[in-house]
Amino acid sequence: MNTPTNLDDLGTDVLAAKEGATDMSDENAIDRMLVLEMVRVTEAAAVAAAQLIGRGDEKAADAAAVEAMRRAFDTLYMDGTVVIGEGERDEAPMLYIGEKVGGAPGKGPKIDIALDPLEGTTITAKAGPNALAVLAASEEGGLLNAPDVYMDKLAVGPGLPAGVIDLAKTPTENVEAVAAAKGVKPSEINVCVLDRPRHADLIAELRAIGCGVHLIGDGDVAGVIAVTDQDTTIDIYMGQGGAPEGVLAAAALRCVGGQFNGRLLFRNDDEKARAKKWGITDLDKIYKLEELAKSDCIFAATGVTDGSLLDGVKKRRKSTGAIIMTTDSVVMRASSGTVRWIRGEHRITPHRV
Repeated sequence: MNTPTNLDDLGTDVLAAKEGATDMSDENAIDRMLVLEMVRVTEAAAVAAAQLIGRGDEKAADAAAVEAMRRAFDTLYMDGTVVIGEGERDEAPMLYIGEKVGGAPGKGPKIDIALDPLEGTTITAKAGPNALAVLAASEEGGLLNAPDVYMDKLAVGPGLPAGVIDLAKTPTENVEAVAAAKGVKPSEINVCVLDRPRHADLIAELRAIGCGVHLIGDGDVAGVIAVTDQDTTIDIYMGQGGAPEGVLAAAALRCVGGQFNGRLLFRNDDEKARAKKWGITDLDKIYKLEELAKSDCIFAATGVTDGSLLDGVKKRRKSTGAIIMTTDSVVMRASSGTVRWIRGEHRITPHRV
């Protein structure tokens, strides 16, 4: 369990401890800094966003999470670059693609960051389930530097033959392949899909072959990760969602096992030009998990609202007047396969609530 923390001073002790650690290798730097300390970053974003749950203001909740995450990053001894963020510089004033983060620019280990300070802004505004603060971190060049466009996604959990899914095939063919690998009928397969008008044909096709279709209103990072947990009964994730969320989900699957296919979708020439800007020339490429999260990586998430993966932030006031926010987080590392579940208690000042 985390030590109770005053969020106004989140992580300042970490930066102080790292200032003299210039002789650490990148491997040790990742071990000692990122695996647990990245949770502090998602915790800060989750606590900030949670104070706006149910208030009906998506922009305010997102802005609160972004600002809190940015402040927390800047306490860490690293030279970080946002490769998946809130948009490009001219579209987002905070945590944009290409922005430098971390408290040791030019000195700390070079780290690439993919993030979504509030995955589920609408969920948070409406007090719905499965809102998360999420991020993934890797050594420089380890995460796909994708533009903020849509991505067609296909994911399954661990324990299946390599290549069992293929985004070049039809949904029916993929369901049949997974069913055969699991030794069940296609009608016994459950598929998670974002509940969007654009998925009407996909949903109809899946139901025509007898699949159970689990529709979610938002939060497709949690939706993809659900394929790794037998308790969810979700076998496959399918459908179109944000590319940033696709890279984040791929990082999580790389840590715990599973397979992922993703293909960027471009609605106009402007989006294609943005892809070229970030070095993407094959616009029809189907990316495998190892191409989205190429090297050792870390995935961290903290629940904002209660969900299938994590509990949401809870607030309670002690008799002394102190306000305690409790958080539920998970952090994973690909190279070790380690998954840590962390419950934190954070003491904050009354004026922050």
